[in-house]
Amino acid sequence: MGRKTLEVAVQTAVVSGALADSALLKVVLGRAVRGTAVDAAGQTGAALTLHGLTRDDHARLTFFAGAVAGGHMVVSSQTVPQYGVPTGATFQSDAEILATARDVMALFGVKSGAEVRARAAAMAVRGAARVRAAQPGPVTLRRNAGAADIAVQDRREPYARFFAVEEYDLRHRRFDGTISAHVTRAVFISGDAVTVLPYDPVRDRVLLIEQVRAGPFARGDVQPWQLEAIAGRIDQGETPQDAARREAVEEAGLHLDALLEVAQYYPSPGICAEYLYSYLAITDLPDDAAGVFGLATEAEDIRGHLVSFDAFMALVASGEIANAPLILTAFWLAANRDKLRAPPPLAATLL
Repeated sequence: MGRKTLEVAVQTAVVSGALADSALLKVVLGRAVRGTAVDAAGQTGAALTLHGLTRDDHARLTFFAGAVAGGHMVVSSQTVPQYGVPTGATFQSDAEILATARDVMALFGVKSGAEVRARAAAMAVRGAARVRAAQPGPVTLRRNAGAADIAVQDRREPYARFFAVEEYDLRHRRFDGTISAHVTRAVFISGDAVTVLPYDPVRDRVLLIEQVRAGPFARGDVQPWQLEAIAGRIDQGETPQDAARREAVEEAGLHLDALLEVAQYYPSPGICAEYLYSYLAITDLPDDAAGVFGLATEAEDIRGHLVSFDAFMALVASGEIANAPLILTAFWLAANRDKLRAPPPLAATLL
């Protein structure tokens, strides 16, 4: 009798919430499974009884439920395991769920569910970035890559906290059509981010922020305090524009209206997966607009500076402004300043 109960328990389980979606289950289990709709005790929303499960399937379900915020695994009195992940607990769209689930399950057998769960928010940010990255970009000069052009032999994650480092052993198609030898590449994983520079066309000045930065410090720069545009990571569930407006409040106490797109780009594609969305914001910047801001929860200490356009460009020319997003935005502003300062309808051509 005990052996029969164990067999049923291994072959059967109830899944609920986001896990009741067939596409997500296929990612978690690595294969399609049969499911029958049921009422799951103590669960809300859809629930399925899965059939024909193996012990590995249960291990994968347990890992995923433990890795996702709000997930759970319960063994009922009938010894039929129940796995649940609340719909919308960590994700905002089906595409983000699937993208993040693929990254989570790539760590199955490598890390514990608890270790992955500690980075659930960061992994959701990365999943959202993957969805944005999947949108087709222009291909007029560069190679039009196909799925077979890069093959990954192994993937490792030697470091993972707020940021992560991933190592890949891979082969890629060469320009002569052949496939390369195995190469190892390390990538810094940080998610997508925004920068936004507030500009007052009436007063012809910008607002810069200043804060100490770990990158220059680690390089040995004797001046690790940097002049920058307002910037921050795009949180899961946000658009780049939403993130720019949120960061402006957090870092400068500003409520932004119109955002003008400067560029979208990889700041350092050889080593970093970060992708930036840079904006300029038309903003009223009176004399009292600059102050000291930042989130205490993130140990931020951020000072604002009101700087005339001419002084701004002088800081770029001298090298005191030494970060790519702000330099890029400065050149964009220089190219479009006359239009921005002109009365409508000329200024409206950029808005």
